[in-house]
Amino acid sequence: IHLGKQGMESLPFFDEIDNPAEIDILLISHFHLDHAAGLPYFLAKTNFKGKVYMTHATKPLYKLLLTDFVRVSHVEQEKMLYTEEEIEKSMQRIEIINYHQKIEENGIKFCCYNAGHVLGAAMFMIEIADINILYTGDFSRLEDRHLMAAEVPPIKPDVLIVESTYGNQSHAPRHERENQFTSTVSRIVKNGGKCLIPVFVLGRAQELLLILDEFWQSDPQIQHIPIYFISRLAKKCMTVYQTYTNMMNQKISIQSSTSNPFSFKHIKNLKNLKGFVDENGKPAVVMASPGMLQSGISRELFDRWCTDSRNGVIIPGYSVDGTLAKEIQMEPATVQAFKGGYLERKISVHYFSFSAHSDYEQTRTFIDLLMPKHIVLVHGSSVEMKKLKDTLHKYYQEKNVSLYAPKNCTSVEIFFKQNKFARII
Repeated sequence: IHLGKQGMESLPFFDEIDNPAEIDILLISHFHLDHAAGLPYFLAKTNFKGKVYMTHATKPLYKLLLTDFVRVSHVEQEKMLYTEEEIEKSMQRIEIINYHQKIEENGIKFCCYNAGHVLGAAMFMIEIADINILYTGDFSRLEDRHLMAAEVPPIKPDVLIVESTYGNQSHAPRHERENQFTSTVSRIVKNGGKCLIPVFVLGRAQELLLILDEFWQSDPQIQHIPIYFISRLAKKCMTVYQTYTNMMNQKISIQSSTSNPFSFKHIKNLKNLKGFVDENGKPAVVMASPGMLQSGISRELFDRWCTDSRNGVIIPGYSVDGTLAKEIQMEPATVQAFKGGYLERKISVHYFSFSAHSDYEQTRTFIDLLMPKHIVLVHGSSVEMKKLKDTLHKYYQEKNVSLYAPKNCTSVEIFFKQNKFARII
């Protein structure tokens, strides 16, 4: 779904599908709302009869995240896309696929590979009529504190469908981003302010918690300042993460053999704001969902703290157009309050990219290793897609690579010459 919209407007263009019953398979790359939250609607409200596949870790996280999405959505009943009961029914339709497992359905062969990005994320290699198509979904080729880097499939695809979220931009090195992030948090709280970090409750939240807990342990001067992770799903999420440490990187796997990597010394989990004592003039760090500040706990705290210049808000990843998280990066003088009216914005705004999306260097080196003849860019604004297409075109202009940057609902037609073999007996 589109996180900057509500109700039917937030759904993918399902009405462009002539007959969902003709679709054999739905492949879900990972649990994030912009990739999976339309599934209960599609299963309950259309005539789709095919199969749905996702990885082991994605399935329980999908249920947790979508259930919370329904509960915290502040929309009228008639605008709700689906109910918790329909989410539960969708779970019965979902089948599990393991990394590297090969499956065939109605002549369509497919398998999946670790995509990095978030726990359980998968890229899918699909073979139809001897043509191999690789869909990356959201992926990252950089290992972080708990996830492995995305794999390079051993099969060379004919067509690569790849995300273009960051266009031709390059991320700063991980240690630089971590140092800038922790120093900014430290500066805000040492000045007596409150630091708000809006996050999606699953994914980057766990990465940032690992970073903050280690940093707090290294600096005795700030250990008296509390860090809160406020979400009704906080403990449930940690339980799932602890269950799937075998899908994480070697560092986490080794640590989990002797201790729980997600048992934090300096971080308190709270279900809601009732357990949070918001004392005026006393610093604190609060990580809360949703990540785009569109509603919920993070939005309530932002509205409460935005008029005090001592406070700071850190946006730790990509923000969708139309959301408050995107709007405040332009540092407007005023912002619209969730309950109506306008508030003066004095809170400092900081942005650091921890979103675990591939940047230009990662994408180009990934393409170099696979060398597909056709590259289709998706999952990006028209501006970023064009930047990436133009940059890749210059780089590959002598290598006979076709590049496509289609708009939504636009068909891409690629023609292949079929090899014919005659066997003499």
